[in-house]
Formats: sequence, structure tokens, C-alpha cells
Amino acid sequence: MSEITVCPQCSVDNCYFDGTLNVCPDCSHEWNEGSESDEETTAVVRDSNGTILVDGDAVTVIKDLKVKGSSMVIKRGTKVKSIKLTDNVEEVDCRIDGTSMVLKTCFLKK
Repeated sequence: MSEITVCPQCSVDNCYFDGTLNVCPDCSHEWNEGSESDEETTAVVRDSNGTILVDGDAVTVIKDLKVKGSSMVIKRGTKVKSIKLTDNVEEVDCRIDGTSMVLKTCFLKK
């Protein structure tokens, strides 16, 4: 009739369905069965130092980077203004010297 659900917060298996939400009597956590928690759905983009990046930030390149398909090199210390976050948390869109590029966040610092 009703299946046993496990609380995602305290991992206790004596939870019950209360009309619209699942409820854990031990920790008083309430959640919808179909929805994921906020931490899982929100992707946080971080630079090489662990600082959170957002759209429009200015960052600095920490290593010389060769550009694929070109003889151009992005030098260490190059400042990149107005980055745009992508769906991938490891990459950001930006423009360097008028050229659109995608850079890995592990080579950037805020």
C-alpha cells in the first residue's frame, strides 16, 4: 500500500506521507518525493582557489594557455572581464582580444 521512504537528511526509514509532503518524525524534515534538494539542482561554479564565480565577474588567467587551432597564446596574468557561466560548471564563456573563447575554471582566479 505505501512504500517505506528514507529521509534524505538523517537516513531514518520511518518516514510517512502527510497528504502533500513526506515527513520524518525524527528530524522534522519535509520534502517532496519527486523533487531533488536545492543543493543538488544548483550548480556552483568555482575558480582555482575555490572562490564562487557569477556572471559578469572579472577573472585572471593563472597559467599560459595555448589556443587550439591557432598560434595564439593566452599569457599568465591576462585579465578577462565579464565572464558568462555555461551549463558545465568547469567552463566559462568569455572574450579575449575580441575572440570568443571557453576557458576551464581551473585556470582562472577571481
